[in-house]
Amino acid sequence: MATEITEDMAEMKIEKKQQAANQKGNKKKDKKKGGGGGGGGTGELSPWPSYIQDRITLFDKLYAEYQEYLSTRERKPIQITLPDGKVIEGESWTTTPFDVASGISAGLAQNSVISKVNGVLWDLDRPLEGDCNIELLNFDSREGKEVFWHSTAHVLGEAMERRYVGCLCYGPPIESGFYYDMHMPEAAVCEADYSGLETIMKGIVKKKQPFQRLEMTKEDLLEMFKYNEFKTRIIKNKIDTPTTTVYRCGPLIDLCRGPHVRNTGKIKTLKVTKNSSTYWEGNAEAESLQRIYGISFPDNKLMKEWKIFQEEAAKRDHRKIGLQQELFFFHELSAGSCFWLPKGTIIFNTLQKWIQEEYLKRGFTEVITPNMYNTKLWETSGHWQHYAENMFSFDVEKEKYALKPMNCPGHCLMFGHRPRSWRELPVRLADFGVLHRNELSGALSGLTRVRRFQQDDAHIFCTPDQIVEEIRGCLDFLQAVYSVLGFTYELKLSTRPEKYMGEIEVWEDAESRLKQALDEFGAPWELNPGDGAFYGPKIDITVHDALRRSHQCATIQLDFQLPIRFQLSYNAPDGTEKRPVIVHRAVLGSIERLTGILTENFAGKWPFWLSPRQVMVVPVMPMFNDYANELQRKLHLQGIAIDTDLDDGSTLNKKVRNAQLAQYNFIFVVGEKEQTSGTVNVRTRDNVVHGEFTYEDISEKLSRLRDSKSNLDTLE
Repeated sequence: MATEITEDMAEMKIEKKQQAANQKGNKKKDKKKGGGGGGGGTGELSPWPSYIQDRITLFDKLYAEYQEYLSTRERKPIQITLPDGKVIEGESWTTTPFDVASGISAGLAQNSVISKVNGVLWDLDRPLEGDCNIELLNFDSREGKEVFWHSTAHVLGEAMERRYVGCLCYGPPIESGFYYDMHMPEAAVCEADYSGLETIMKGIVKKKQPFQRLEMTKEDLLEMFKYNEFKTRIIKNKIDTPTTTVYRCGPLIDLCRGPHVRNTGKIKTLKVTKNSSTYWEGNAEAESLQRIYGISFPDNKLMKEWKIFQEEAAKRDHRKIGLQQELFFFHELSAGSCFWLPKGTIIFNTLQKWIQEEYLKRGFTEVITPNMYNTKLWETSGHWQHYAENMFSFDVEKEKYALKPMNCPGHCLMFGHRPRSWRELPVRLADFGVLHRNELSGALSGLTRVRRFQQDDAHIFCTPDQIVEEIRGCLDFLQAVYSVLGFTYELKLSTRPEKYMGEIEVWEDAESRLKQALDEFGAPWELNPGDGAFYGPKIDITVHDALRRSHQCATIQLDFQLPIRFQLSYNAPDGTEKRPVIVHRAVLGSIERLTGILTENFAGKWPFWLSPRQVMVVPVMPMFNDYANELQRKLHLQGIAIDTDLDDGSTLNKKVRNAQLAQYNFIFVVGEKEQTSGTVNVRTRDNVVHGEFTYEDISEKLSRLRDSKSNLDTLE
C-alpha cells in the first residue's frame, strides 16, 4: 500500500488533464492555493500536502512491524458464543467477526456494520484473541449507525485534506450523520464547494479503501502528527495511556479509537448537507474552525427517505411556525433570549400551570430564589471551577457576581439555612426561576439552544433509604407528563465514570437503588456504563417525537457531592448528624426547548388544551358583531383562548378559511338564528361540521376538553 499515494496522485493528474481539455476555450481557472470558496470541479490540491506521504511512510513501517508481531502470536482453538447461545469453533489471532458472519450466511456478513465482542465494539476484520461472546450489528442499530457515520466522517476528512490547506481537528458521528472540523486560516468553506467534496468522497467510496487499525506509542503519534498542532494537543493533553490507535483509509491516517466499517465501499450513498464556523473545543478564545456536515447510508432507499424527512422537518421548523403564528421571535439586541408574544405566552403559561398542578399532587413546594449570586457560591458548589466560561459574570462593588445557570446551589442554601430533622425529609423544592447560560453565538438555534430560559427544575433532599421511593416518584411523574404529550421515551442508567468523586461503595449502593427503582417502575431500560455525572449516577431519558427524532428533556440525577460541599445535614432518629442525598430532576426541562419540540411535533396544529387559538367567532354579518363579542367575553372569562373576526370587508367563507389556516381549533359561526336561540354553529379547522350547540352546552364541552388534556379535539 506504500505506492497507493503515488497512484492516487497520478490518477488525479490524469483527471485534471481531462478537465482542462473539456474546458478548452473557457477562461483559464485560477490555481487553488488556499482551497475553499472556489466551487466548480473537485478543486483538489496539486500536489497534495507533503505530510500525507510522510504520514503513510511511518504508518507502513509500523504496520509491517505489527503484522510481524501478529505472526508470532500463538494460535489456539477458541469458542465463540453467539447471542442465541450457539457456540462456534475458531482460532485465536486468526478468526475474525467477519469470518463468523460469513460462516452463518453471506447476507449476514454483507449487512453487518460492526461487531461487539464481550460487550466492546470490535472491527469486523480484527482477529479475535480468545474465547468470547459476539454480536453482529447492522445499520438499524444505534451503534451500527454511529460506526457507519463515523467511518463516513473519515471519508469526508480525506476529501477535506485533498481539497483544502489546513489541519483536521475532530470528526465524530452525531445524532443524524457526521461532521469534520478543519482549521484553515486562509480559506472558508462555501456551499459551492459541496459538489466537489462529494465527487472526491464518491471516488474514495468507489475504491473500497480498507480501514486499517494500528496501535501506536505517544512518541510515534507526536512524530506522525507533528504537522498538526491540534492533533498534537489531543495527544499531549487527552491521551493518558502509553499507546492509542490510529485508523487509515487510503491516504488519510487519523487519530481515532474506532472501530470502523470494513472498507469505504460499504457507503452506498452520501451527501454534504451544510457548513458552519465553530471554535476549537467550543472555546471562543481559541482558533476559529470550519465545520462540514454530511449524511450517508448503506442503501439508496434510506437516502430518499431521509430527504423526504428533511422536507417535512423544514415545514415544521419551529422558528418558521413561531413567526407565522406570532408566538415568539428573537432579536439581535438580546441574542439567545426569546421574546414571547401574547399567543406564545399562553403556551408557556399553560405548560407552567400544568406542572404546578402536578407539584401540588406530588408533594413539591414551589420556591423563588435570586437570579444573581456572589461567585463565592459557585466556588463552593464547584461550578466556578468547571463552568465559569458558560456563566454571565460582572462586578458589583468590587465583588464578582454571576447570573445563575442552574438552581441547585441556591436550593442548597435554602435547605441549609436552618437545622433540619429527619421528620422533614424528603424536602422537594421546585423552582421556575430564570436561568442564563453563556452559549456561543454560533450554537444558538431558535428555542432549542438559548441563553435565557426557565425549566421545571426541582431538587429533592432525602435520606439514602428514601432514594428508591423518590426515584419511583420521579419516573411516575415523567410517565404522567409524557403520556399527555404523546411522547414515547427510552430510559438508560448511566453509572460511575472513570473520573468520579466519592467512595466506590457509595456509588455501588446508589446504582443498585436506581436499578431497583427502574425495575419496580416496569418500563424497559438499558445500562449505560461509565456515563454518569462525576457527582453521582443518573437516569437519562430520551423522548421521541412525531418524526421519530430524539430529544433529551427530562433528567434524574443523584448527587452526593453538593451536600458535602455545602455541609448540609439533618438530625437522624439516633440524634446524629447525617448527610442528605440530592435528587436533581426535571420533566419538561427547559420550557423554551420543549415549546420548540412541541411546535414541530404538532406541526403548529396545537391540541385544544395547549392551543393559543382555541376558538374564533365569525359573525355572518356586521349586525351580529355584538353577539359575537358577547360570546367572546363570556368564554374568555372561562379561560378559553377566543377571538372574533369582525372584518366587515371579508366574506364569511374567507373568515372561516382564515381561521382554519391560523389553526383555530374551532370556528363558531353566528347569525340571526344563533343570536335568537343563544346558540353557536361549530366547525373545526379540518372543516368537520359539528352543528349547532347552546352556549351552556358548548361551554361545558370546551371546558371538559381543555381539562382532559386530550390531543384529539373531540366534543363529547
